[in-house]
Amino acid sequence: MRQHPSVGDAGRREDMGQPPYLYPDYKSTELRAPAKPLIILPKTLSDTTGPAYGRGLIGKLDNDLTRQYAGEPLGERIIVTGRVLDGDGRPVRNSLIEIWQANAAGRYTHHNDQHPAPLDPNFGGAGRCLTDDEGRYRFVTVKPGAYPWKNHDNAWRPAHIHLSLFGPSFRSRLITQMYFPGDPLFGQDPIFQSVRDPEARQRMISIFDLEITELEWALGYRFDVVLQGRNATPMENH
Repeated sequence: MRQHPSVGDAGRREDMGQPPYLYPDYKSTELRAPAKPLIILPKTLSDTTGPAYGRGLIGKLDNDLTRQYAGEPLGERIIVTGRVLDGDGRPVRNSLIEIWQANAAGRYTHHNDQHPAPLDPNFGGAGRCLTDDEGRYRFVTVKPGAYPWKNHDNAWRPAHIHLSLFGPSFRSRLITQMYFPGDPLFGQDPIFQSVRDPEARQRMISIFDLEITELEWALGYRFDVVLQGRNATPMENH
């Protein structure tokens, strides 16, 4: 049986290093946090079957966001790679990962993003790939810029990349955010700070890796995603 979360789950989530469903400093949670008791839903066929990898086959350039258009995007080229692991450290194979992000100027390719930063005609800001037999994934992209948002006075989001991970069905989707080391905006970002455990927050920050970095071409960052257990990566909808 699948359950919807309730307000009473918030303490348990924080004990597991997960952000609470309701975090008043992050104003959007006031609109979407559950306010009623659990609703038990019967398991359906879509919980275990259904389209696993979206509406189409994964293309050769789906994981390279710098080569999806006629020209190269502006910004600092980066490689983001890591492993998806279960709570026992075993690789999660053949799992779909999707990413989406702002461009180097801090603007999304979306009609709702109208803040005065330039769009990049050579950057769509979205990609996907499958994990290999070792649970490894790899994306080539550009480092996203910080951007303003209207959560509080003079609010800016730290540079980040959204990651969406799918299990055997769309209803097993998990979402997290990957940040970059040393960002000065961490302290005033309520989404990052909603994860109260400092060690759990650290698990959302990628690690610069010179071995991943490619000579005169791209800086490399490592970001492992752990799905369960004491070392689980904080998820928005775990």
